[in-house]
Amino acid sequence: MARILIVDDDPDITEVSKMCLEQEGHEVAVAGNPIDGMKLAEEGKADLLILDIMMDQPDDGIAMAQELRKGGFDKPILMMSSISKVTGLSYGKDNAVISADDFVEKPVSPADLIAKVNALLNRN
Repeated sequence: MARILIVDDDPDITEVSKMCLEQEGHEVAVAGNPIDGMKLAEEGKADLLILDIMMDQPDDGIAMAQELRKGGFDKPILMMSSISKVTGLSYGKDNAVISADDFVEKPVSPADLIAKVNALLNRN
């Protein structure tokens, strides 16, 4: 199956997401912050990246996605966040601002997460 990198500062989210995706046969790596996430992403071993939008800074995930895209990262990026619940603002795909392929709102059910991941992996 696929190699997936999850970058999220919430250990509960990463643990549950990792467990669900591994049960589907995926190899999952986890980073708890954008710095460690960038290092792992730049190694080029991920087939898909799952990013939290708000980590240390409110836009860490967005900034990380933009930096990766500028550096040539062409694998799917799934943003996973509770930003709309926290801020009341909605978000969506906007290549000029958010370099992500899809979005999912936290908390996400395992079935929904797996469906989003499979859709992104199968799009090519």
